[in-house]
Amino acid sequence: MKKIFNTLAGLLLAILLIFSILWLAIPKAGDEFASSRQNKITSRTIHYAALGDSLTEGIGDATNQGGFVPLFAKKIENKSNATVKIQNFGKAGDTSAQIYSRMTSKADIEAGLKSADVITITVGGNDVMKVLRENIANISNMNENDFVKPAQEYQSRLKKIFAQIRHSNSKAQIYVLGIYNPFYLNFPDITVMQDVINNWNQATEEVVNSQADAYFVPINDLLYKGTSGQAVEESTSSTDETTDVSNNLLYTGDHFHPNNTGYQIMADAVFKSYEKINH
Repeated sequence: MKKIFNTLAGLLLAILLIFSILWLAIPKAGDEFASSRQNKITSRTIHYAALGDSLTEGIGDATNQGGFVPLFAKKIENKSNATVKIQNFGKAGDTSAQIYSRMTSKADIEAGLKSADVITITVGGNDVMKVLRENIANISNMNENDFVKPAQEYQSRLKKIFAQIRHSNSKAQIYVLGIYNPFYLNFPDITVMQDVINNWNQATEEVVNSQADAYFVPINDLLYKGTSGQAVEESTSSTDETTDVSNNLLYTGDHFHPNNTGYQIMADAVFKSYEKINH
């Protein structure tokens, strides 16, 4: 088990290095909970603000269109015959603290959230990675208890994000996507990572469920095993002597972010929640 954890530590270090390079190189730009108060959207022009991290920015999307965001918007347009105007405020690498900092200091984000009918938020993945990064030297001894306090602090920040949005916009529907485990197919025996993801998603859902017109959208079960739980074997040498197992819903450039198919699955999940409220 220690050997597996050491291997995971090496993988995490490699991923963190890739993130640093991508962050510098890329231009910055379950069941859904039904709250007690539901504002249905009937406007023919729908203003959509997407807030969050790299999943909102669309890292891994080969079309460079913004990942699940335009796919979700197109599904709304096709269903309601409305025009959806998108403002994408995603930024790769952002933690919940950094998202809150941007939304309270950037006038364009404040204005976009204020006028939005629909808001999506991707948050939490970088908070988990931050805990792992800060404990990388001791990762082989980590367990889910090491994430309890960070998760509580994260919940407080998520509540502040909601409060900031509701300060200027009391009617927008807010959809918060959960996080997923990108390491599962490579390290299926490390169940602690899956426990961490599940617990973190539960922490997010608890906050979302306490808010009016807010809906949690789980995506871990849709992504962590790949399509129908099938892994893809990729050659790692010209002689095909060794192979790596990879998730076929993840971007091959980093094996962490979703690829086009993964983002389509995310868009479908958000739209399923949206359609349930606005049928």
